[in-house]
Amino acid sequence: MKKLTLLRHAKSGWDDPVARDFDRPLNPRGKRGARRMGRYMRDEALTYDHVLASPAVRVVDTLDELWDGYGRSLSAVLDKRIYLASCVTLLDVVQEAPDSAQHILLSGHNPGMEDMILMLIPDTADDPLRDSIEEKYPTAALAEMEFDIDAWADLKPRSGRITRFVRPRDLDPTLGPDGD
Repeated sequence: MKKLTLLRHAKSGWDDPVARDFDRPLNPRGKRGARRMGRYMRDEALTYDHVLASPAVRVVDTLDELWDGYGRSLSAVLDKRIYLASCVTLLDVVQEAPDSAQHILLSGHNPGMEDMILMLIPDTADDPLRDSIEEKYPTAALAEMEFDIDAWADLKPRSGRITRFVRPRDLDPTLGPDGD
C-alpha cells in the first residue's frame, strides 16, 4: 500500500512586482495558510518519507512555512518538471520515485495537481471528497490518496481512493476566500 499526498502551493502575491511568474512569493494569507496546514499535519501525526516539489518560489516558500507549523523540516527534491506541470508529467515524476518511499508528499501547481487527483481517483456516484476537489482545489489544500501497489511505477489512472481532503478554510475560516 502506498500513499500520495498532494499539496497545492499557498496563496501567492500578484501585487509583488516580479519579472517572472516563477519568482512570485506568497502573500501574508498564504503564509498563514501554509503554517496552519503544517500544524494540522503535525496534529494528525502525518509523516512522509519522500517529498517532491516544484522549485518555484511560491512552492519553496509554502514548504518553509509548512515546516514551521509542522515543527520540523523535511528535505524536498526540487524537480523543474513539476513547475506548472500537466497531470501526465506529474504522474511520470511520481512513477520515478523510489519504491522505499511509502508516503510521498508532492507540492506544486494547479491545474495539474487537481487534474492528477481526478485522473487517479475513479469518478463514482458517491465520493464527496472527489466531488469537492472537482469543484475547487484551492491554494494550500491537501489531498491524500491510497493505492494498492508496491511500486510507484505501477501507479495508474483510476487506481486509488481519496482518504483526506483539507483546505485551509476548513481549519481557520479567516483563510477562506473572504478572509482578507
